[in-house]
Amino acid sequence: MTTALPDVLPASTLPEGAEQTDVLVIGFGIAGGCAALEAARAGAKVVLLERAATYGGTSAMSGGHFYLGGGTAVQQATGHEDSAEEMYKFLIAVSEDPEPDKIRAFCDDSVEHFDWVEALGFQFERSYFPGKAVIQPNTEGLMFTGNEKVFPYRDAAIPAPRGHKVPVPGDTGGTQMVMDLLAKRCEEAGVEVRYETGATNLITDESGAVLGVAWKKFSETGVLAAKAVVVAAGGFVMNPDMVQEFTPALGEKLFVLGNTYDDGLGLRLGRSVGAQLKFMDEPFITAPFYPPSQLVTGIVVNKDGKRFVAEDSYHSRTSYHVMHQPEQIAYLIVDSAHIEHPTMPLCPFIDGWETVEEMEAALGIPTGNLVQTLGDYNKYAHEGDDPEFHKHPDWIAPQDHGPWGAYDLTLGKALYAGFTLGGMRCSVDGQVQREDGSVIDGLYAAGACAANIAQTGASYASGTQLAEGSYFGRRAGRHAASR
Repeated sequence: MTTALPDVLPASTLPEGAEQTDVLVIGFGIAGGCAALEAARAGAKVVLLERAATYGGTSAMSGGHFYLGGGTAVQQATGHEDSAEEMYKFLIAVSEDPEPDKIRAFCDDSVEHFDWVEALGFQFERSYFPGKAVIQPNTEGLMFTGNEKVFPYRDAAIPAPRGHKVPVPGDTGGTQMVMDLLAKRCEEAGVEVRYETGATNLITDESGAVLGVAWKKFSETGVLAAKAVVVAAGGFVMNPDMVQEFTPALGEKLFVLGNTYDDGLGLRLGRSVGAQLKFMDEPFITAPFYPPSQLVTGIVVNKDGKRFVAEDSYHSRTSYHVMHQPEQIAYLIVDSAHIEHPTMPLCPFIDGWETVEEMEAALGIPTGNLVQTLGDYNKYAHEGDDPEFHKHPDWIAPQDHGPWGAYDLTLGKALYAGFTLGGMRCSVDGQVQREDGSVIDGLYAAGACAANIAQTGASYASGTQLAEGSYFGRRAGRHAASR
C-alpha cells in the first residue's frame, strides 16, 4: 500500500471526441449508489465506476442500522416522540467540531429521508427493542443506538431512539438487502455501472476544476470526461501505510472492519487536487461488553481500580475512554446477582473471587482502591444514584452480592475492532473544499470519503454512517446533476 497521491492529469489528456457523461460516481456503496440514483432521477447521464465485481462495498457488510429521527413512522408507531430540533440538539452536543448547517439539514430532512429509503422497496418493522445491545438481535425496527440517554447528552436534548434496523436478523449483512434494492432502482433510472473498473487519476484544467477521470479495467485504460465527479470510494482502514500515518491505534492489536477496497484511494484522489482532509486521526474503536444488558449495571475500572466512564455509554464511547487509560487496561466488575456471560464474548471473562480484596489482588490493583471504588458506587446505588458519573437510573444496581467476576476490556485481551472516520472537507451538498474553504469545481465527496457527521468514536452511534452516507450521497448527486 501507499500514502502517495496519484498524479493529476491535465485537460489535454482528454482527446477531442472523448467519451463524456454528466455525472461520474466512483464507488458503489450506499453513498455512491444513492448519489448515482438521485443524479439520474434529476435527469443526468450517470456512469458509476466500481472496482469490485459487484456492488455493496463495506456498506453491504454492516448490520443495516440507519440513524434517523424527527418523528419517523417507526418512532410514531412505537410511541416514541421525537423532533428534528431535539435530534439537532443531540448531534450538536456529541459532535467534536459540529457543522451546524449539515446537522440541521440532516435532522430537518430525516423523516423525508426515512421515507425515501423505504421507497427503495422495503419497510422497517414497526417495533421497538428496549434492551442494551450493539444491534437489535432480531428484526425489531427501532432501538437506542447512541449516547442519547447518557449524561451529559440526555440533559442537552430529550432522548429518543433513532437506530432503525432493516428487517434482517443478526449483527451483519443486513444492508445487503438495501444495496440489492438500490442496484435495481439505479438500473431502472438508467445508471450505467461499470464493474471491475477503477478510477486512477483526476483530470483538471488550469484553474483546478475537475473535468473527468482516468480509469483502468485489468490491462485496459481510458479516460472519461464528466461535468461532475462524485468520490464515494470508502475509507482507508485496509491501507496499513495510511493507518500508520493517520490512525496508528488501528494498527495495534485490533481487528479492522472494512472491504478490500477501503485503501484510501478516494481520499488520495481528492488530496491530489487540493482537498482538505478532516478527522483523519479519529478512528472508530470498540469491543462491546454488552449484551446481555444487565452487565451494564456493573462498574468499569482502570488498572488503578478507578472508574473513568459511565458504564451505560454507547460501546464505542466506553472503548474510546479505555484507549485513554494507563496501558489501555480496564476491567468490568460484576457481582453474582448481575453476571451473565455473553454468548459471543468480545471481552473475555477472567475469573471469579469470593471477596473484593481477593479480586483486587489478582488483578494487580493497588490495595484498597477497588474496595473503595466499589464501596462508594454501592453506597449511592442503593439510593438509585451515581453522583460521580451519572449513570442512567435504568442501569444503576448495587454490586454487593459475592462472589464477584471480572471481564477484561484491556487492549490486546478484548477483541477490539475498528475503522476510519476521516474524510474530505465538503459543503452540505458534497462540494469538496480546500483548506481556505473554497470549492474545487466539479468535485464532490460522499460516504466514508467525506467529513460530515460521523467524526469521533466517542460520539458515534450505530447507523450514523449508513444514514449520513445515503443522505449526503443523495444531496451530492442532486447538486452534481444541476451543473
